[in-house]
Amino acid sequence: MAKKNENRMPSGFAGLTRYFDESPEKVKLTPTQVIILCASVIAVVSTLKFIM
Repeated sequence: MAKKNENRMPSGFAGLTRYFDESPEKVKLTPTQVIILCASVIAVVSTLKFIM
């Protein structure tokens, strides 16, 4: 029987990136707040373009 060629790669992260669970965020926004903020900015810019 022929021997199997067992070349093994060194163990590592295999291309995976680890992120820390806790980040020092000062402002936490929910997705709803972000959508409302974007809609508000769009409304203000549209109003300013219409007026000028």
